[in-house]
Amino acid sequence: MDDSIPLADWKVGVDIGGTFMDFCALETRSGRIASLKVLTSPDDPGAELLTGLDLLAEREGLDATGISRFVHGTTVGINTILQRKGARLAMITNAGFEDVIELARLRMPDMYSLFCHRPEPLIPRDRILGIPARQRADGSESLPPDPEAVAEAVAQARKAGAEGIIIALLHSWRDCAQEAAVKAMVEAAAPELFVFTSSEVWPVIREYERSSTAILNGYVHPRVSGYLAALEDRLQDRGVPARAMLTKSNGGLMSAGEGRRDCVSMLLSGTASGVIGAAWLARQAGEARVLTLDIGGTSADFALIVDGAVQYGSDELIGDFPLHIPSVSVSSIGIGGGSIATVDSQGVLRVGPESAGSSPGPACYGRGGKRATVTDAMAVCGWLGHSEMAYGQLRMDVGLARRVVSELADRLGRGVEETAQAILDIAISEMFVEVEKLSSRAGVDLRDFALMPFGGGGPMLGAFLARELGMSRVIAPRWPGVVSALGGLVADFRGDFIRTVYADLDAGALQGLGAGFRTLCAEGREWLAAQGHDGAAELRLSADMRYAGQSYEIEVALEPDWLTDAPRIAAAFHDTHRQIYDFDDPEGRIEIVNLRLSAIGAGPKPVFPETDGQSSPAQAARLVPIHLHGPREVPLFERSALTAGARFGGPAIVTQEDTTFAIPDGTSAQVDRHLNIHLGFEE
Repeated sequence: MDDSIPLADWKVGVDIGGTFMDFCALETRSGRIASLKVLTSPDDPGAELLTGLDLLAEREGLDATGISRFVHGTTVGINTILQRKGARLAMITNAGFEDVIELARLRMPDMYSLFCHRPEPLIPRDRILGIPARQRADGSESLPPDPEAVAEAVAQARKAGAEGIIIALLHSWRDCAQEAAVKAMVEAAAPELFVFTSSEVWPVIREYERSSTAILNGYVHPRVSGYLAALEDRLQDRGVPARAMLTKSNGGLMSAGEGRRDCVSMLLSGTASGVIGAAWLARQAGEARVLTLDIGGTSADFALIVDGAVQYGSDELIGDFPLHIPSVSVSSIGIGGGSIATVDSQGVLRVGPESAGSSPGPACYGRGGKRATVTDAMAVCGWLGHSEMAYGQLRMDVGLARRVVSELADRLGRGVEETAQAILDIAISEMFVEVEKLSSRAGVDLRDFALMPFGGGGPMLGAFLARELGMSRVIAPRWPGVVSALGGLVADFRGDFIRTVYADLDAGALQGLGAGFRTLCAEGREWLAAQGHDGAAELRLSADMRYAGQSYEIEVALEPDWLTDAPRIAAAFHDTHRQIYDFDDPEGRIEIVNLRLSAIGAGPKPVFPETDGQSSPAQAARLVPIHLHGPREVPLFERSALTAGARFGGPAIVTQEDTTFAIPDGTSAQVDRHLNIHLGFEE
């Protein structure tokens, strides 16, 4: 063999959802993309990974020993919380503060519902154990932890069957020494239990936020750690040389080894990765303002991209619980391709949130599903069933779809096609409400945005939703079914760090700000090095600030050269406050609560080949029957045959291996040089 010829270099992104595990593999020498979907195996999470690698080797020539980058997004953590199948935990806190988790913020999930109730906490009150210990808000210690009380708490935790212990003591954001001392006592007394302290997970002021974040981390730790250990073993068995990387809730990457401890950072792993991938594709397509729509088997996720930038936030909900660490801002609703349609006791047709998942899945998959889903309704209306799906792993059985939808039709006294259309209309209306909430919170006009649908179900329903929202443009990327997997290939390393200072903004505070940011910068660089990143680092500074007397703060982006200039920092806060609330108080006293740092290590981005083409009418493969306010025939196009410049009008169907793009009437479509389909609504 000629040693001068390099071996194939593959970069592989993998994302696991409720129904499929998605693969996006890039062969870097040629720029060729190979994509794949594999049905998940709920009884053995991760087994589908080996199936996918084998199929990619068979179909695309992927050599596992040539994988130089492997990035994985997973739903193991979030599913553990949603299904309430996490670790049995106990918590040690200060005596007299055992009710912090139960009290939370004294808010009901829905203040307007008479039937609303608060979720059961992940650690019940009888496993929250108080010990005599007290640290003051300034960090000084007034009462050291009592070793005998700690030993008694450990004994009670063991008796209650706890698998792990969370330690959350007062004011550990100021000084973590007390928590560290108690942790050492617990580990010495019960080495078989895993232990997390609130200050090592997320050292932020406010006891509830810090404690609940540590609880989420501990709750998912055994399942996430076990899954990641098995993942690394499987990759090693296949001879994959690349270090396994994970997508994080903040849209960045970290090593799998880091993820086994920092579990809370990957709870929104796949969801965030999809938005990162969509933002990268949007920039390629020249779209700066985009609403993303990711529809999988169980949910629909929405996010905004403004001026080409992904939007971030905190307090994203993980099931019933807020996630207080920085994360890509995503709104979700329980409407997906597998969402089950039912008729309630009042004779009203409803859709979701219950899902058929991957097993048994929609009835039309022929895997034992007995209840009508959104996918079945699409098949009955004729949008699906004209080609194989999921890379040949599924073939639509429209007869089975008609059978389950007809059961609902009989109860409603409607025709089968009419009922199927009603299921789709309800699904779209449910998504419409959620998107309207999102746009109202963000203060944006969606008429200025393009919709980018992706995931297996996004292209099926996206154009219909865009029309209802009054949007004028839709972009369907070349591989919409695997955008979340692609997101892992274009993501950067990103670590978020926080330090609470809680000080007035004045000249006397500047020295402390500078010292705090220097410490955070050192932590950020050290973290990037531990992830294996040896390139340049981008360090983004910000601070959580508020007017004195306010209960909550806003995040204000800062520049390093401002840290010696209090008036400049104050001006930035006033400007940000005015942008958000249309109000500022230039004479008001300002408090800085937290210093924040995002350490970003940019990795190499894939380069996809572009194609040129003349604008010309696309050639349909054939005409197919659909039901769209009555029976009609529409052209069916094969995505692989659509070249740059191809144009056509709706209604139409575009089939491809990873999804189906349903195009309503009154639309025009054109393919760009990246092979994205741009859809416009006619006036």
